[in-house]
This record gives sequence, C-alpha cells and structure tokens, in this order.
Amino acid sequence: MRLASMALCALLGWNHAASAQPMGSKPVVAVLQPSPVPFSESLLRSLKLPAGFEISVFAQGLGNVRWMQVAANGDVYASLRAQGEVLLLRDTDGDGVADIRKTVARIARVHGLLLHAGKLYMVSDRALDVADVQSDGTLSTPRRLLNDLPEGGNHPRRTLGMGPDGWLYLSVGSTCNNCFEANPENATLLRLRPDGSQREIFARGLRNTMGFAWQPKTGQLYGFDHGSDMRGDDQPPEELNTIVQGKHYGWPWCLGARVPDPVQTQDPPGASKQAFCPTTEAPATTTTAHSAPIGFVFYTGSQFPKAYQSDGFVAMRGSWNRSKPSGYRVLRVRFDADGKPVGMEDFVTGWLLDTQPPSQFGRVAGLAVAQDGSLLIAEDQNGVIYRVRYTGR
Repeated sequence: MRLASMALCALLGWNHAASAQPMGSKPVVAVLQPSPVPFSESLLRSLKLPAGFEISVFAQGLGNVRWMQVAANGDVYASLRAQGEVLLLRDTDGDGVADIRKTVARIARVHGLLLHAGKLYMVSDRALDVADVQSDGTLSTPRRLLNDLPEGGNHPRRTLGMGPDGWLYLSVGSTCNNCFEANPENATLLRLRPDGSQREIFARGLRNTMGFAWQPKTGQLYGFDHGSDMRGDDQPPEELNTIVQGKHYGWPWCLGARVPDPVQTQDPPGASKQAFCPTTEAPATTTTAHSAPIGFVFYTGSQFPKAYQSDGFVAMRGSWNRSKPSGYRVLRVRFDADGKPVGMEDFVTGWLLDTQPPSQFGRVAGLAVAQDGSLLIAEDQNGVIYRVRYTGR
C-alpha cells in the first residue's frame, strides 16, 4: 500500500509527507488509505458510543450497501450500488435483526433512494427512476423519469431528498477535483417536480454534497460538502453548509471560509478568485479535512434522550489523502434551540483500528432513523447495516 501511495504521489507531482504547509508552490500531500479488515463480532464489540447507547447488527453480508429509506411499517429499503440492486429488509419478530431480505429492483449503479407518497425514487449516475410501493413491500416495475443527468466522473453517486416545498432535490457532484465544469449542472444541487419536470439548479459550487436534509425546527436545508483533495493534511476542511436557493458555495475557486484556492490556476468567469470568493457562501461550520461526509440525517425519533431531538448525525466514510487518517466514524451535529449548528462530537467510533500501518473495518455511508427510533448505519465495505439504540444502561 505504501509503495502504491508513493507511486501515485510521484505521478501527481506531490511529496509523500504530512503537512498543511506549502512546499514551493504546491502543498505537501500524503496518500494513505488504511487497509481493510473483515467484519467480526469481536470488532463489533470494540466500537465506542456514548454512555447508555448500544450497537448491534441489523443485517450483514449485503455487499456494497449505501443508502437507506425506512417505510412507515418499519421496512428498510437499501441500495447496493455495485450490485445494481435495491433490497427490502424486514424485521418480522421485532428483535432488531432483519429476517427477510428480498431484491425488489435491479437498476445499474443505483445509489440514492427516497420514499414519498407511496413511491420509491431511485437515482443512479445518469437516471432517475420511480416505482410504486405495493401492499407487500415489493415494487412495481420502475418508470424512468430522467435519463440525462450529467456525467458522473469522480463523483457519480447521486442522492435525493423531498423538501418541505414539495419539490424533489437531487445532488450532482463534480466530475473532478479541480476543474471548470463544462456542464453547469455538475457540482450543484438540483430541484425538480416529483414527476421529473421543471428541473432547475437550486445551488452551485458544491463539490460533492451527498448528505443533505432539512432541520426539523426551522425547515432550513443543510448539507455536508466534500473539500478538494491534494491540498495537504488539514486543507480544506469538510463543510456543513446552509444551502439557500441561488447561492454559490465556492468550488472550484474557494476553500473553506471563502479562501481563494492557491492550487486553482483558473479564475471564475469575469472575475478573479480574490474578488469572487467573498461573494460566495461561507460554511455554517466545518470539521476535519478529508473525512469524507456521506449520509446526513436529523434525528426525528423518540427513543434517544430528549437532548438528541433535532440534532444531526453524519457518517464520515474516511480519508485516503491524509497522513493521519480522519473519518471512519459517525458524528453528532449539535443544533441549538434556534435550530443553528453549534458543534460536532463523536457518536460512534472504532472502525479505524490502532495498528501500524493503519487499518479499518468499516467505511460508513448511509444513515436512517428506523421506525422504533434507533439509528441505522450502512457500511459498504463489509456489507453491514448497524443499529444503534438507547438503553440507558
């Protein structure tokens, strides 16, 4: 792994070392991806949570499980992107473990899911499909609403949300790390009617905002965006943005709090980086660089203590571009009484193992609040869906 990392750095023209400081005109960059380790019951027991919380396995052996949606009857729909499948998972005896597993749709590269008004929306890199949910939980034959979403490039994993305004929101990442996009819909959040019509760009300059959701108290839309790679260990931070219609969030010209990107050689159309960046939206808050935020949900259940109501959870899939790995955990995002973000703290940790060289047994992805108020965490490397519940013990 180290030799491969050094070769990649040499190819890219970067130094294989750890620092946020520039060396000459280029930042000093590390390429280090912790080695994967298979899931085991003993590793499950090593995961750390706040007092009173317990973690177990809802389902395993799923393959590349990414996104989840929970139906009113407790059924869980999960996308398996690499397999091109959508699964129905059902816990029939209430023991917290899925005992029915059934493939209900086959769509190549399916990723984002959304349950709304008796339908399941399913998005892949280029297409948006919808199917009716039948009385037994299975799906009708999917109907294609869109087949012309932008090319995926480096970020082909699309996600979906239904806004309080009744519009469908669809995240489209950038094709690259540091380029000027030819297609104006790349690096955006799109908005469209549930039938696929009236598609428009809602917000721009979002490099890859897969996790987005509306704060329950205020109805404000928030999303976690991935910062650019190859900027050193600590730049740029991962961003939680307040996403507002018509606003630009900086990429590919600005980093973090509207700082011009020193590595970006191009200026935005009609302006310099120095003039443009102050006109963009600054993050609401930030966290450690290269952590790779994926799923983001607000807690709307009643099982967790009252202090967790309307707080957020974000799954940090984990870094490959940092000398000391970051991520490989789920964070709690605290919101104050006015519905504003005020900080982040560890919620589930331990997937990153204290070994030399570094190793890990989990790259977390999607999150969902189950019908009983527990938190479901999809882990796409070993194909596990974890279940976190509060017991008070």
